[in-house]
Amino acid sequence: MVKDTEKDKTKIRIVDLLKSHPEGLTIADIMKKTKLARHTVLARLYSLIGEDKVGVRKINMAKLHIWKPKEEEEREEQGQRAKLVELEAKDIKSKPAEVEKKKPHEKEKSEVFDISKVKKEIESELKGGKLKKYEAQIKEQRVPVSHFFPEDEEKGKKHKKTGKEYVKTDVPGFDKLFENGIPKGSSVLIAGGAGSGKTIFCLQILFNKAKEGKKCFYMSFEESEARLIEHMNGFGWDSKKLIESGNLKVQRFNPFDITRNVDALLAKQKGELLIDIDPVLLPKDFKPDFIVLDSLTAIASAFTAKEDSYRIYIEQLFRFFEKIGCTTLLITETEQIPKIFSATGVEEFLADGVIVLYNIKRADGSENAIEVLKM
Repeated sequence: MVKDTEKDKTKIRIVDLLKSHPEGLTIADIMKKTKLARHTVLARLYSLIGEDKVGVRKINMAKLHIWKPKEEEEREEQGQRAKLVELEAKDIKSKPAEVEKKKPHEKEKSEVFDISKVKKEIESELKGGKLKKYEAQIKEQRVPVSHFFPEDEEKGKKHKKTGKEYVKTDVPGFDKLFENGIPKGSSVLIAGGAGSGKTIFCLQILFNKAKEGKKCFYMSFEESEARLIEHMNGFGWDSKKLIESGNLKVQRFNPFDITRNVDALLAKQKGELLIDIDPVLLPKDFKPDFIVLDSLTAIASAFTAKEDSYRIYIEQLFRFFEKIGCTTLLITETEQIPKIFSATGVEEFLADGVIVLYNIKRADGSENAIEVLKM
């Protein structure tokens, strides 16, 4: 049986290349040295970053991809092991007063996480047919994370350590994939193939946020307003009430209307135009807290044979969303098992995060999956 690493010669070459350049390499450096296409390099790097084997360091305007040293990996492992070590009674000289006076409702934090016990439970479920092999692997990976990073129930609060503000989606199960949540004001790609649930996922998030009193705007470049509202009503989400309250707006745009602004954007970039031109128009007297743009793929189709213009437009679009400070979800259409997550492969680097929805075909049917690839 051939191992996956033996099959993936590209990945091996990139790994060896990063190991031999401890100072780090840019994407352009890797492309030049491996003679590989940009999208191939991006896919391999994302995989390695997701496995926490490669780190990204920004120096001036360049992003350097650095292989994590073995010593650092060992330190991380030691740190994790240290968290799992239970202090024996003889090592405790005195009992802190605050522990003695612990209130009944306070959560017990001295419980030690026993991974061997979890593994036995998973093996038992696997043998009993309650779990499939890949489900067991996922469960084993996630349980330790959920133990050390319990879900924060407070919404819209600043994180005590980082000072950043995070938002929850309130989509059942999804927020458990995060340590804190989606950073407020970030731009996140929602990537996936046809039928993977991107539109419904985004509609559900906007519905949840609008219920909390947030201003939410759904910008559609494909489906009509009536069709999108029909989707929401089909799930029992009372969109009419939220639209009437002014917390939810759904509007359809023509992607070809956007191309008319490109010449003005180019002139502005060259300093030939003194007035500001926004890449998209928002409703008057409506400052959204959350925006869904559905989809970047539809916008890209309006720039056929004008790839350079599209890249300039996309850069301006991300800057615009950053300037207005709203949390933005940008839908992109990909293959069912994507290697790149946007029309050009550039969008995922401009975005603060990438969430991928999969529709995986199996012998006995199909299954849906979701992954936080970058955040």
